Amino acid sequence: MLDNPPLLTIHRNFRRPDPALVARFLGAQTSHLVDAMDGRGALDWRIKPLDPMAATFAGPALTAFAYPADILALFGALQEAQPGDVIVMAHDGFTRTAIIGDLAAGMLRNKGVAAFVTDGLARDRAGIVATGLPLFCRGIVPNSPAMNGPGVVGAPVTLGGVHVRSGDVIVGDADGVVVVPQERLAVVLDRLALVRAAEARTEKLVRDGATMLDGVRRLLTQATIIE
Repeated sequence: MLDNPPLLTIHRNFRRPDPALVARFLGAQTSHLVDAMDGRGALDWRIKPLDPMAATFAGPALTAFAYPADILALFGALQEAQPGDVIVMAHDGFTRTAIIGDLAAGMLRNKGVAAFVTDGLARDRAGIVATGLPLFCRGIVPNSPAMNGPGVVGAPVTLGGVHVRSGDVIVGDADGVVVVPQERLAVVLDRLALVRAAEARTEKLVRDGATMLDGVRRLLTQATIIE
């Protein structure tokens, strides 16, 4: 590295999506959203809610990147957050220290943040759950971080194998987290309606006793049978 990076860099030149459009994603099932995006868009399976009973959310991403063992970027994101934002904090999957605890989670909740998502770890599980903030992470560790930087807020990040930009819509439920690119919101909502309708039809078939779907049965007829 030629020079040490700034302790904190904040990018503010991003556009949040229309709140009315974001609201249409509330309650969307993450598996349905993935189906509406050709089977992609979900974060790594290890990023899961601390409290599955408080895991449902949707909101525009406010991205951040925190260097290992440091949380200055978290407080930079807290400063920049608007009510309804989802703070998405990449941490390079660092697992030696926590990146958030119950006090910071409480401040995020007070600010009106809709959820916090990270590929790092958290601590103070009981206190975080008590805040009611939907919080997704890779696990729990008591080790504490520093707050010296460097960190970045607002710039694109890669987290859980998915590229995320501030302004993308982030949707979560007990199964995990899905990223919907901002430029695809309307298209994904149209496709989501088709997925939901197809799912409803299939659910009815199963309730009525189906043991196989016609499309799958046709594929099985093409199998090579060896006696």
